[in-house]
Amino acid sequence: MARDVRLIRSPISVAGMVFTTISASVFLVVFLAELFGFHSNPYIGILFFLVLPAVFLVGLALIPLGAWVERRRRQAGRPPSELRWPVLDLNDPNRRIAAVIVFALSVANVVIVSLAAYRGVEYMDSPAFCGLVCHEPMRPQWAAYQAGPHARVACVECHVGTAPGSFMRAKLAGTRRVVAVMRVSFSRPIPSPSHDDMIPANETCQQCHWPERFFGDRIRRIAEYADDETNTESVTTLQLHLGSGASPASGIHWHASPAVEIDYVEADGDGGGTIPYMRVRDESGAVREYLADGVTAEQVAGAPRLRMACMDCHSRPAHRIAPSAGRAVDELLVNGAIPRGLPFVRREAVAALAAAYPTQDAALEGIASALRGFYTAQTTAPDGDPVTSAEVDQAVRAVQDVAARSIFPTMNVTFGTYVNQLGHTDVAGCFRCHDESHTTTQGQSISQDCELCHAFQ
Repeated sequence: MARDVRLIRSPISVAGMVFTTISASVFLVVFLAELFGFHSNPYIGILFFLVLPAVFLVGLALIPLGAWVERRRRQAGRPPSELRWPVLDLNDPNRRIAAVIVFALSVANVVIVSLAAYRGVEYMDSPAFCGLVCHEPMRPQWAAYQAGPHARVACVECHVGTAPGSFMRAKLAGTRRVVAVMRVSFSRPIPSPSHDDMIPANETCQQCHWPERFFGDRIRRIAEYADDETNTESVTTLQLHLGSGASPASGIHWHASPAVEIDYVEADGDGGGTIPYMRVRDESGAVREYLADGVTAEQVAGAPRLRMACMDCHSRPAHRIAPSAGRAVDELLVNGAIPRGLPFVRREAVAALAAAYPTQDAALEGIASALRGFYTAQTTAPDGDPVTSAEVDQAVRAVQDVAARSIFPTMNVTFGTYVNQLGHTDVAGCFRCHDESHTTTQGQSISQDCELCHAFQ
């Protein structure tokens, strides 16, 4: 028995004991942190349920492995490699005090290091880490995220899935991006994620939104403005048939129903291309296959099939940049951010935003110079009231704010750089499929009837 105990004094076994002890201590700290209400997140879940148990098991495995290696070593006639522990006589008061101090400091160090690691993971979980550490390449995404509808949702909630595989893919991709930033070899602009890089919608979007809860219609008012002196407004009012993904599925969200399967082939694979083929399985189980005009089944036979999900339409849910300067200025006029009484303000604001600038600072200065220069000569509004400096300053600030979250010359990002497939006014969007040129072998086509999705009011 004594000989067997001495076998685990080998360096490998001792290393296993160290791994086991440290992982168990950290596991305990993380457990207590969760127990007392510290914020939980995907990284902590992976650490708690995957990394620490794995290290613990590796440590346990090293203990008998070290003993086996040591036994083989001795059987071969080689001298023992066991570590010699110092003799600790706790009957000696000085050694007893020293041992207590060392033990207490060791426990304190483990707790401190564990908490520091925990807070480090928390920081890596924060949007500030994602948006500011890689400042230059992620600047457009960070600015759009802060102004978007998901600004209170942490980046990892959408970009890191709940499964261990998703975590590993995200960290490997993050490591590659850090190297690219250090080497200044990143793409300009940063490309939108491909389907292979995106986390499935049921792990992200559908934690807050889910198809079965979409229902009914919604009224949407779309205002546009002319480039004339009075900034003439024209309004389109739509009754959107949102419908529901619940059975029986209906409306726009029929496409996202769990009972409906829509598989398709994308021509270029970047989320913005044409769709030459799709296969639809409806709630009744009926299957229809559609091919675009001029496309044969043989041409798409080996192409990868993609399953339609939320982000096929909502392709820019968190990092939205207006598709054009005109759209951005129209939104400012709708919200009252720009005084509509300023003559030609729509035309001048669009021209200032659409001009080419070498840097964002130059864009902000150019916008201020262009608008103030124009209104120096334009002293009265169409109603005869004088143009005030306060109104001009308000317009300048509003247009500069749009530029600050939309124009990034060093990253080659501006209006329309990133495609948003929601709708069909600025890009193909819905018309990638609903173009009446996709037909089955029986001659059925996908309708382009406007009132399938909305009615004009």
